[in-house]
Amino acid sequence: MSRPDRHWTTQPVAAALVRQTLDDALARVPAASALATRLRDDIGVRLVDVLDHFRVGDAALVRAFVDAGWEPDPDHAGVYRNPTGLFPAMVSDGPGLTVGFKVEYAHEFVAAQGLTASLDGAMHAPYRRVRFAANGDTAFDAIERRGSIEFAPRDPAPATLRAARVHLQRFRARRREFDGIGAGYDYTDALVTGAVADLGADWACWLWLRSEREYWERRNHAGRVQKARQDAHGIGWANQDHHTYDSSREWFHRCVGVLETLGFECRELFYAGHAAGWGSQILEQPAIGAVIFADIDLAPDELDIDFAHLHLQPLPFLRRAGLWCALHGESMLEAGINHLECMYDHVRLKDKLEAAGVPFMQPFSDFPHLYQALTEGEWWPVDPARVDALERAGLITAEQAEDFRLHGAIGSHLENLERNDGFKGFNQPGIDGVLRIIDPRRNLVGT
Repeated sequence: MSRPDRHWTTQPVAAALVRQTLDDALARVPAASALATRLRDDIGVRLVDVLDHFRVGDAALVRAFVDAGWEPDPDHAGVYRNPTGLFPAMVSDGPGLTVGFKVEYAHEFVAAQGLTASLDGAMHAPYRRVRFAANGDTAFDAIERRGSIEFAPRDPAPATLRAARVHLQRFRARRREFDGIGAGYDYTDALVTGAVADLGADWACWLWLRSEREYWERRNHAGRVQKARQDAHGIGWANQDHHTYDSSREWFHRCVGVLETLGFECRELFYAGHAAGWGSQILEQPAIGAVIFADIDLAPDELDIDFAHLHLQPLPFLRRAGLWCALHGESMLEAGINHLECMYDHVRLKDKLEAAGVPFMQPFSDFPHLYQALTEGEWWPVDPARVDALERAGLITAEQAEDFRLHGAIGSHLENLERNDGFKGFNQPGIDGVLRIIDPRRNLVGT
């Protein structure tokens, strides 16, 4: 069950401890400090946003983390996590201090950084790491996780590794267009259920999201530009914050069902309040930390229901999510995700991408603890048959229909997000505003 009353707050004490611990480590390891500078200046990625864990040998520092909100993980001795915000884990063993930071693919990081160190963990395994740099008892490790919550490699059997590669290919090559949406979900459910049966939900989820990002990249210029920039440093999408799915009302429960099979849990609901018109179910996969923003059209009298698990009927009108799906298809099927949001130094990312010809819309969140801005929308062609059906149903005007036929409609974005003080939440009024702005009817070329 979702928690509509969840209220995330800033955690300045915990954030300051993370920042100070990282800064102290960077001061002792010049190579790591140089890497942090390159990531920030070249691609706008802050090392603090891709931290995986601290491995701490000093008892006083362990106590400091506990005092700042880190709690023992009941399933892993010596591991502490802070549930109040977005923070790295702390592992209470030493010697010294090791900073683990996330990369999407460890072998690509090794190649990009020109390292000669050996990788710990088998290719395609759930956990891999490589020592990036060290000085005395302070070290930095690049960490690749594919659903693992461990802190050391445990290589699966070769047959399991092969199964993971096969399921990734199945996700990548999966059929997305069907005569009926129900048939598409039946096919997708079977595909996901098979992967979870072979690999477990956590590993299968990592593979699913990787294939979803790849599909989105093929249809989003801003994503391709920034991914190439991040690949040049070997980190991939290690700084991802969340993926956004749009769904029609009738199929929203099936969309949520696929995600729950992959281990996502409903976290909180977003409502539009007095404006109504939309709703979002926020889901989180606890093992991999992935977050989904799942959007649908919502009526005012549906603000108090668990809309993620009900079979909702169509409304006599279409809001932004419903129209987007009617024009492009379901996010879970042919349309793919609406946008990927990653964490950045927002000023540096904006400057770098705009210099590369990728413009941004005005930010819809601009606070010390949270900044959010979308790139200008990627325009996709629309099948005229979809437009004809909408016009016949009276859901769009003749003028809107002709514009969609001739020019297409906004399809996807990359989102620039900066988080500070461990803030894990979102800005509902700002999201409501930007959803109205990117409604396809607000962006007709002929107007």
